[in-house]
Amino acid sequence: MLEALITSKTRVRLLVKFFLNPTMKAYLRELASEFEESTNSVRLELNRLKEAGLLESEAKGNLVMYNAKRTHPLFPEIKSIVSKITGIDSIIESVIQRLGSVEHAYLIGDYAKGKDSGIIDVVVTGSIDKKILQELIEKAEDLISRKIRAVSMTSNEFDQYTKKQKEPFLLLWSKE
Repeated sequence: MLEALITSKTRVRLLVKFFLNPTMKAYLRELASEFEESTNSVRLELNRLKEAGLLESEAKGNLVMYNAKRTHPLFPEIKSIVSKITGIDSIIESVIQRLGSVEHAYLIGDYAKGKDSGIIDVVVTGSIDKKILQELIEKAEDLISRKIRAVSMTSNEFDQYTKKQKEPFLLLWSKE
């Protein structure tokens, strides 16, 4: 849907990468490799987004690291649009309301890294009925046309998982 509004697929991918996970930092060659695009096309779009004030950059040695500019006035709206387009916001709200004793919901995997792979990995902590979780996930998948992999863990299990994996994760929801 975002592709209908923004004609550059590279620009859409950059917006998803940086606004889905605003703490994400990346450099030109890394992005070009991930997107399987030329460095020139990625550089052009990075420069356009930076000129618009949506991205900021920082030199680290011989690399220029880019990230979302969280102080930009449109940052919350763009982040919200990206979340809605990926379907993450509707999944979390509908699942959490029906599961019972949920403590936290985390986004892990590709989406936590800012990659739109089409598979959304979610970890839900608390005392969860796994049968209801699976039923809700199947309904949510039909709504957003994406595959969802959900795992329920205790908070301690999730803490151990994050220490072992050292992969990024995003807190999507918390009961606090």
